[in-house]
Amino acid sequence: MQNNTFSTLFVGQNLIKLSAVDSTNNYLKNLLSNSEPLPEGTVIMADHQYAGRGQQGNVWKAEAGKSLTFSLLLRPNFLPVNRQFDLNMLVSVALNNVLLKYLPNNLSVKWPNDIYVDDQKIGGILIENVVAGSTIKQSIIGIGLNVNQKSFEADIQHRTTSISQILQQDVNLMVLLTEICTQIEQLYLKLKFGKSTQLKDLYVSKLYRLNKLGNYSANGEVFEGMIEGITEVGLLKIKTHDGTTHEFGFKEVAFVW
Repeated sequence: MQNNTFSTLFVGQNLIKLSAVDSTNNYLKNLLSNSEPLPEGTVIMADHQYAGRGQQGNVWKAEAGKSLTFSLLLRPNFLPVNRQFDLNMLVSVALNNVLLKYLPNNLSVKWPNDIYVDDQKIGGILIENVVAGSTIKQSIIGIGLNVNQKSFEADIQHRTTSISQILQQDVNLMVLLTEICTQIEQLYLKLKFGKSTQLKDLYVSKLYRLNKLGNYSANGEVFEGMIEGITEVGLLKIKTHDGTTHEFGFKEVAFVW
């Protein structure tokens, strides 16, 4: 365990830095499966994550030492299972809030939890929950953020960007990590003590393509629709040309470019 000088109550107070790992989420899960006594708020940070994972089995590609790749342990046992999407909203809003300091224009959250600048991805979140009965026993939150990477592989470069590419200057990774941990902790404590009544509204207001026509794919068919928001459990609401609103869960709908 490594202590640090984060000005947080618990998120990031136990920071474990790794030079390289397949996936920080996997590393954290392995520690927990070995009954390591890890405090809530533990952060696993890697300079190089060579098999990082995204939503729906996608691979997260990041240049070593240039980006933030880390996982956070939370124990939100105050949350019932049907409210687990609150964690997605919380972390998405937290990242968006922090990035506004650096990139004040055109930030959004692509449902369920990718961070976008205009039409390019700058970050992503992978949340893996362990459920016990009707509540969430623990949550492993993996975050990948393109920070100082200057170039990307040809197959993704047109859809991906970084803070450095936009600002034309590098950003201190540890400062950024501290800001993210602080913002997550503040929102998490509000959620825990029932003071996050605006979380859903904040999340929806930041949605990529909100109230704009776009193309989507579901059940093997491409259709045009407009994102209206989300349901109470996080399903995506898309209205089609006939005025019907459809609700989609994870993996049931894809964005078409």
